[in-house]
Amino acid sequence: MIRWLDANHGATSFPPPSRALDNPPGLLAAGGDLSTERLVNAYRQGIFPWYEEGQPILWWCPDPRAVIFPGELHVSRSLRRTMKRGVFSVSVNRDFAGVIESCARREDSGGTWITAEMSAAYRRLNEIGYAHSVEVWSENALAGGIYGVLLDGVFFGESMFSRVSDASKVAMVHLRNYGTERGLALIDCQLPSRHLTSIGSRQIPRAAFLELLTQHIDANPPPQRWHQSPREMAPVE
Repeated sequence: MIRWLDANHGATSFPPPSRALDNPPGLLAAGGDLSTERLVNAYRQGIFPWYEEGQPILWWCPDPRAVIFPGELHVSRSLRRTMKRGVFSVSVNRDFAGVIESCARREDSGGTWITAEMSAAYRRLNEIGYAHSVEVWSENALAGGIYGVLLDGVFFGESMFSRVSDASKVAMVHLRNYGTERGLALIDCQLPSRHLTSIGSRQIPRAAFLELLTQHIDANPPPQRWHQSPREMAPVE
C-alpha cells in the first residue's frame, strides 16, 4: 500500500523513498496538492508528481534513476555542425508558458500528464524562481525547449520538446552551459529513454541519487533567479 497525502496539512509528510513500490516501479504516494511548499519539499527528496487527467496526484521516486552529469553530456559532431551554422538562437525564461504548453502538446506524450493544474503549479514556481525554461528559436518561432525545477546544484528536468530536428538537444547543451556557470552539478532525467541515453544520460541506483541530492541541495533551498535573457546565438561546443 502507498500513503495517501492530505491536501489540507502536512506538506512535508512524504514517506521515505525506500518505501516506493516495485510495481508500478517507483510509486510512493498519492493525493496531496501541488502547492509550492509541497513541490519544493518533494523535489528536495527526489520525489516528483506524474499522473494523468482524472487520476489523483501520484508521487514517484524510481530506482534506478536516470541522470546526466554535466561533464558527460554528449554533443555529436552533427549537432556541433548544426550549432555552428547558426540556425538557432537560445533564451532562458523568456517564454516559460510557451515551453510547458508545447511539452503538453507533444504527440508522443499524448498530452495527458501535463494537466492544467500542473501547468499552473509550475508557472507559479517559475514566477518565484524555482522553475526555469530554456527556449530554442528558429527565426521568430519556438522550435524546442526544456523546463524543470532548480534546487541549488540540481536541475530536475520535467519535459522537453522539439518541433525542429536537434532543437531539444540544443536546449540541453545550453542548459548545461548556462547552469554549470552557476554551480549546476546534476541534471535529473527521472526515467530513461533512448533520446536521453543518446545525449549522455545514465542510470544510477536510487540510493546513490539521493546521496547526491544531500550533497548538492541545502535543507531549505532558496529560489534562484535565472533572469529572463534575450535570444542569442546557440553556443558551439
